[in-house]
Amino acid sequence: MIEVKDIVKSFDGTVVLDHVSTTLEDGKVNMIIGQSGSGKTVMMKSLIGLHRLDSGSILYDGRDIARMSEHEIRMLHREVGMLFQGSALFDSMTVLENVLFPLEMFDREMTDQQKEERARFCLERVEIAERAYHLMPAEISGGMQKRVAIARAIALNPKYLFCDEPNSGLDPKTSLVIDKLIHDITREYGICTIVNSHDMNSILEIGDKVIFLRLGKLEWQGNRKEIYTAQNEALEDFVFASELFKKVRTAAL
Repeated sequence: MIEVKDIVKSFDGTVVLDHVSTTLEDGKVNMIIGQSGSGKTVMMKSLIGLHRLDSGSILYDGRDIARMSEHEIRMLHREVGMLFQGSALFDSMTVLENVLFPLEMFDREMTDQQKEERARFCLERVEIAERAYHLMPAEISGGMQKRVAIARAIALNPKYLFCDEPNSGLDPKTSLVIDKLIHDITREYGICTIVNSHDMNSILEIGDKVIFLRLGKLEWQGNRKEIYTAQNEALEDFVFASELFKKVRTAAL
């Protein structure tokens, strides 16, 4: 669990996060949403220690990252998996080597055989066929690249998983597959998953907890079902902006 307590972050005198408090829960997909400039990217970077706060606390199971040294933050990052917006696979490495990379970098206890077994297990979990293990990222589809990136993110068995726009660049059908995979892995391993997204399908499909930021403030929070009856004008204007999603909302009520 990550507890966010009254955090403030500003740049050059402009407040970007304005006394935000929330709780990000284990075994749930916690989604941070909001328009461009709402503060969601700054919040994500603050959560993982890339931005130092002006004030407030971010507690990882009671450990305050805002009070940690750079070394302590690096140690904490061993418990964190990251899924980057563009997958960020290494072009010069095979699929299997990409998943092995964090194990080679950070695990000093496993044997080489154990590392390969773990990497293969993670690839199997995200349903990558063994025949693809020795292909290069450029030789597989965008959806497969994203699944390989998820396998790499969970290779070290993280307690916390951060996903930055996981469906960026994917077609709607593949996006649904990635959403389900993130949701299932979160539940299966009890991970505290944090997703930065503007994908309305994702929000309404897997948003166990939804944190809506507006102008740097916490405007609303709840689950995906509560969005339909939230009676928050700013939230409704954001989530149900299109005619399609207005019809979805009407049908759900």
